[in-house]
Amino acid sequence: MGALWMLVAGLAFAAMGVFAKIGASHFGSAELVFYRSIVGLATLGVLARMRGWPMATAHWRLHLWRGLAGVVSLGLYFHCIGRLPLATAVTLNYTSPLFLALLTTLLLHEHFRGPLAGALVISFGGVVLLLEPTLREDQMLDGLLGLASGALAAVAYLNVKQLGATGEPSWRVVFYFTLLSTVCAGLWMLVAGASPVTMDNAWILLGLGATATVGQFTMTKAYHSGHTLVAGALSYSTVVFSTLLGLAIWREIPATVGWLGIALIVTGGVLSLRAGRSESGNVR
Repeated sequence: MGALWMLVAGLAFAAMGVFAKIGASHFGSAELVFYRSIVGLATLGVLARMRGWPMATAHWRLHLWRGLAGVVSLGLYFHCIGRLPLATAVTLNYTSPLFLALLTTLLLHEHFRGPLAGALVISFGGVVLLLEPTLREDQMLDGLLGLASGALAAVAYLNVKQLGATGEPSWRVVFYFTLLSTVCAGLWMLVAGASPVTMDNAWILLGLGATATVGQFTMTKAYHSGHTLVAGALSYSTVVFSTLLGLAIWREIPATVGWLGIALIVTGGVLSLRAGRSESGNVR
């Protein structure tokens, strides 16, 4: 079930990227992050009120680390988008599953899983072929910041897994992350400035927030209920879904090597499912 949750998350995050691309001509990065977060915060707040979900948590330190790692990772990612070619920024951010494999071995003391690690490398190789990142010598510092965004995203995903092990419900994990994201992005927006929200562009923000919330919730469910490295490998599905949406909406046709990259990403995902099944008897 965890694999299915991650595939749904991949599609939701790809759709979020569509709304972000449309919204970039109306709003700045700080505004997009803020509205992306506040829609989810409001939605979860209303649901918690209606269903009587308890807001208190005994694991606030893990929530804090998850939130800070996620927010800083997102901030570095947006910084790199502005300073590097988009394909390079995305590729560096998507090193997170590779860092996650390292962290689960070092911090959680899980034994090294060769087949799953191989599946991650194959999928990441597909991302490189599909996006064809480039990096000039004078962009090395920004490249390191891009790697840092991937590493911090891995820390956030590890915290999500740890919160799941404590019994924290997925909605509460997402709620506290969106709360911290809203506060940080709101302060950023106060400095960067805000654009008017009108009837003509409000749908973009609602779509952005809705798809981000679905993506966060299903991604959290995937890491809670599934194999950590299988979920990491399947997270690359976002790149495939984004490419297909770009083809359908903007007629952005990948080069021949790009289709090979898609094939590698799919192959890595299938191999990760098989490796996870062989380890646990079935992929949860």
